[in-house]
Parts: sequence; structure tokens; C-alpha cells
Amino acid sequence: MSKTWLITGAGRGFGREFALTALDRGDRVAATARDTAALDDLVKQFGDAIVPLQLDVTDREQAFSVVQEAHSRLGRIDVVVNNAGYGLFGAVEEISVAQLRDQLEVNLFGVLNVTQAVLPILREQGSGHIVQISTFGGVAAFPLLGGYHASKWALEGLTESLAQEVAGQGIDVTLVEPGGFATDWAGNSAVWAETQSAYDPLRAAMAEQRDSLPAGMIGDPKAAGPALLKIVDAEQPPLRVFFGTFPTQLVPDLYKSRLETWETWKHVALEANGDGATITSAQVSGH
Repeated sequence: MSKTWLITGAGRGFGREFALTALDRGDRVAATARDTAALDDLVKQFGDAIVPLQLDVTDREQAFSVVQEAHSRLGRIDVVVNNAGYGLFGAVEEISVAQLRDQLEVNLFGVLNVTQAVLPILREQGSGHIVQISTFGGVAAFPLLGGYHASKWALEGLTESLAQEVAGQGIDVTLVEPGGFATDWAGNSAVWAETQSAYDPLRAAMAEQRDSLPAGMIGDPKAAGPALLKIVDAEQPPLRVFFGTFPTQLVPDLYKSRLETWETWKHVALEANGDGATITSAQVSGH
């Protein structure tokens, strides 16, 4: 059965590949971009099957308006792909407050804007699938990407709560967590903090490590589209799914290490609990 899609950041990278794959199989797509000229060739190729819409996801009013227009022109929305985002590069000491705020505005609040705009539509339909394009950097972290990780870890928490909240409303939610792919993520779309010499050796080491990755660790964006079709067509789609080889090799060991650390320090966790038998539920406050 054909689907109708709303895809943000569809002008390039993953967003474009997702749109192209959906259109190729006969689905209809409302594709958003800051500059819709980036979608002209898709409009020429697929005609009325694609609805190009200009959208800056940080503009909340525009996000709600665009979602309503997409729904009006397509008649329904089956799949929402929150793909718009970018990378912020720099050590925690190097990034500015303004750079971090901007990162959160796009990667977190932009997703929130579109998600809140579309939820009433999906709820009224009694069906729909929200796909958040996260990263395996939403469950792991590396040097010189603290601001980016902050936005994606926040997105992961927001989305896991969302999935539980809408589970009884016929709405599926999935976090796609790609590894390294040959996209423009670290290119023109990226923001770089002003560097400090104290972190130059770390930068060099990270660059060397990146350049020495074995063949096959960098994914082909063209393969991501067909992979996403398998997720949105599944009867029981996953909450989380990796895209690419690298996360499947790195993250299991990372979680094993975390479990071992928690177990090693379990005695302190229990000590911090104190005499819980004297505490009532009415006195509980979480942190």
C-alpha cells in the first residue's frame, strides 16, 4: 500500500535519499527544505507526487503551517521523517553558548516543532509513524562533538518518552541511529567552533583514527532509503535501529563496559539509597 510522507531537510543527504526512494516506489512526499530550489529536479521527475515546501524547522509558526499545508495537499500523512539537522564541531571548552543554542534549536526544538504539529493529525487518523533521524552518537559520545551529542542525546530521551505516550494511539515511533555515511554532514552544513591550541593534538589523533577506519565502515547514503522502507513497512517497527556497520560493532562493547562499571560501583549505589524502608512514596522526588 502506498504511503504519504513528510520529510524535513529533503534537499540533500539522507533526506533527499529518503524522498527519492519513496517517490521511486510510487509514494507521495511532502519534502521540505530551506531552499526548495534544491528539490526542482525531483519535481521535474516526479511531478505532483512531490510537494516541495519551504521550511526552517526552528520557526515554530512556519512548522505548524507547513504541516497543515502538507496534510491539506496530500489528504493524510503516514510517515513523518524528522531529518533536518547539522553537526557542531568543537571541544566543550571551544563551543560558544550561541553555537550550542543554535544546535539545540535545530536538532532538538526543530524536531519538537514538527512533531507537535503533526501529532493531532496522526492521532485523528489513528495511525502514523514518526521517524527521528538521530545518530549512534545519540547513545555514544566522542571528543570534539559534545554540543552535537548533547542535542542528539536529548532527542533520544524526548523520543523514547514520546513512543510510550502515543503507543495506544496507533502511532509508531522510531529512532534511526546512523553511523558514518558519505553525506555532507561534516561539510558545508557543519558549524565549527573557534579552535584552541590545547586541543590540537586531540584533533590530530581523532583525524588519524577516522582516516584509518577499515573499508566498509562508511555507509552509502543511497542504501539508507531502501533500509528505511523496511522500517516504515514493518508491522512492528523498532524504537531504535542502527544504520551502517560501525554502530553494530562499537555500541555493544560500549554498553558492556557501562554495565560492568555500574556493577563495579553497585555498592555505592546501594549505600546512597540509605534506609529506604523509612521513606514513603509521598516523599519521593526524582532528579
